[in-house]
Amino acid sequence: MRIREWTWRKVEDMKTRRLGKNGPEVSALGFGLMSLSNTYGRSDDEESIRTIHHALDLGINFLDTAEAYGVGHNEELASKVLRERREEIFLATKFGIRFSEGRMRANGKPENVRRAIDGSLQRLGVDHVDLYYLHRRDPETPIEDTVGAMADLVTAGKVRHLGLSAVSADTLRRACAAHPITALQSEYSLWTRNPEDGVLDTCDELGVGFVAYSPLGRGFFSGAIRSTADLQGNDFRRLSPRFEAENLERNLRILDGIEALARDKGIETGQLALAWLLHQQPWIVPLFGTRRAAHVAANARAFDVELSENDLRRLNDLSPPGVASGAPLPEFLQYLVEN
Repeated sequence: MRIREWTWRKVEDMKTRRLGKNGPEVSALGFGLMSLSNTYGRSDDEESIRTIHHALDLGINFLDTAEAYGVGHNEELASKVLRERREEIFLATKFGIRFSEGRMRANGKPENVRRAIDGSLQRLGVDHVDLYYLHRRDPETPIEDTVGAMADLVTAGKVRHLGLSAVSADTLRRACAAHPITALQSEYSLWTRNPEDGVLDTCDELGVGFVAYSPLGRGFFSGAIRSTADLQGNDFRRLSPRFEAENLERNLRILDGIEALARDKGIETGQLALAWLLHQQPWIVPLFGTRRAAHVAANARAFDVELSENDLRRLNDLSPPGVASGAPLPEFLQYLVEN
């Protein structure tokens, strides 16, 4: 894979990266707000708002939400910060999924594109979003039709840039032929390496930025989850095969080696996991989530972690592609993920 020319640039001591070949410049780490709407157990709105403010204070200006998170709650929560600090924020939101009869279903029909953006703008309290993602591809709607309707939102001034989430290299190519795609957001971490199978190469070829969600393995690389007893009763991760007892036990053996390397370097395991992603490509932006301001501050220090070639080889040996036990998502969610 070739490496495009790039440089770090300091903005109030926070490093930045460019989304896409000709896209906007954002903080090199993004803050995903999904966990602030009870996804991983109970959250507190006042604490969540403080945490978002803290991320902004540290220079993390890339905020990511979605229509589906908390069925609108997440966007409404973000609006409480946006009304004070909109000019500081690069705002991304997503549309196109709903839950019905225990399954996640996608809707990429053009009429849903138009409906969804107006609802998001109202809940967010803004007149445009900076990056608008299709959350999941609708298998019943040609991607060209969905992206064409999204492109109309750019023309209308409601959206600045377009993105896709969890799609294959082929879908990305077809979408880019319909309209420039600024960013592809997919799961990517030390224990989820699927994008390495062609998707990252395609992003590089087409000049599309890559946003890595769940870079800490849904909290696994924090080291705080040693058994299912560490998860609240309503925590989404209780449904994930990777956190089931036998799989979790095997996965913890992987974590033990990664924790040992982090100790050798005098850093936290989560900082090491984020730094690994930052070292993969200069156009990859890890998107972490947390409910705690202290965790935001700790994650931000991943910017300053230097990894040698030996460190990177050791991490790859400890957690090579396919090593994790269990699927990353339950079947009722996994079936709409293309990569």
